[in-house]
Amino acid sequence: MEALHKKIREEGIVLSDQVLKVDAFLNHQIDPYLMKQIGDEFARLFKDAGVTKIVTIEASGIAPAVMTGLNLGVPVIFARKHQSLTLTENLLTASVYSFTKQTESTVAISPRHLQATDRVLVIDDFLANGKASQALISIIKQAGAEVAGLGIVIEKSFQGGRAELDAQGYRVESLARVKSLAGGKVTFID
Repeated sequence: MEALHKKIREEGIVLSDQVLKVDAFLNHQIDPYLMKQIGDEFARLFKDAGVTKIVTIEASGIAPAVMTGLNLGVPVIFARKHQSLTLTENLLTASVYSFTKQTESTVAISPRHLQATDRVLVIDDFLANGKASQALISIIKQAGAEVAGLGIVIEKSFQGGRAELDAQGYRVESLARVKSLAGGKVTFID
C-alpha cells in the first residue's frame, strides 16, 4: 500500500534495528484519512472471507479496525488490557507479551460479544513476534469462533511472527512489510 509506505518513509522514526516509531500517524496521533485508506484496503482484501466480527487489542489497533468494520459493515471488538468495573463476567482471556513495552499483560473480551458462529478478522497495528496475534487467536478459539484471517498494518518481516502464523495455516495480509531497519533506514519487501 503505497500511501502507507510513503507515510512510514516520511514520518516513521527508526529507533533501532528492531523498533520503528510511527506515533505521528498510527499509534499516538492518528491520521484519519490514512486510517480510512487502510480500512478500505483491508475490506477489499477480506470482502469474500465471510467476516462477521473484527477483533483487535486496545489501543493502537482500534483505528484501523473501526475503519475496516465500517467498510465491511461488521462490529469491532477490542480486547481490553485493563480490567474495568463493567467487565466482570467469565471473560475470554489470554496473556500477551509486548515487544516494544517489554511487559506481559492479560487481554480480555466479554464472551457475550463473540459467538461460535462468528468468523473473525483480526486487525492489528504491528506484527513482530506474533504474540498479540496468537493471544487474539486463543481468545477467538475459546469462544469456539473461526479465524477468517489477520490484517496487519505494518509487519516486521525480519521477526518470526509471520512465519509462525503461516505455519499454522492462517491467512495474513500485511499492508507494509518491513524487510529491515538496519542503518536507521526502512527497507520494504515489495
